[in-house]
Amino acid sequence: MADKKPVKKVTTRKAAAKPATKKATVVSRVQQSSAAIKGRGGGFIIFIREQGVIGLAVGLAIGTAAGAAVKVIVDQLVAPVVALMTQGVDLNSLKWVIIGKTAHKPEVAIGWGMIISALITLIATALVVYWAIHLAKLDRLDKKKEA
Repeated sequence: MADKKPVKKVTTRKAAAKPATKKATVVSRVQQSSAAIKGRGGGFIIFIREQGVIGLAVGLAIGTAAGAAVKVIVDQLVAPVVALMTQGVDLNSLKWVIIGKTAHKPEVAIGWGMIISALITLIATALVVYWAIHLAKLDRLDKKKEA
């Protein structure tokens, strides 16, 4: 009997089907790179891609800058108007004293002036943001919600 050598199985790689469109090509490349990243423990990068974290970061940066601009407008434009309306009274110093200060105990008071001041600042900030968005017509850029 002749020695039979084990027969090697020859496997041929099938050529990957080429995507029909450019979008399909991009999707295919993203899937391939995602698979490669997953293999190297890059789940974090996939999370960033899928959850739109880059857009969130850009929005946060723009929001921070807009917040600074709104603060200046409120502090330099709205606050003087409020001071004029209150005849120069500092709202932050107004309070109801519940228990007066003694030698051994501090004063217990409700700072209602600070609360009123904070509410005025909140309303003024909301109005400035609304006017800025409305006047710049940025509300038209937002996606319409589908019913």
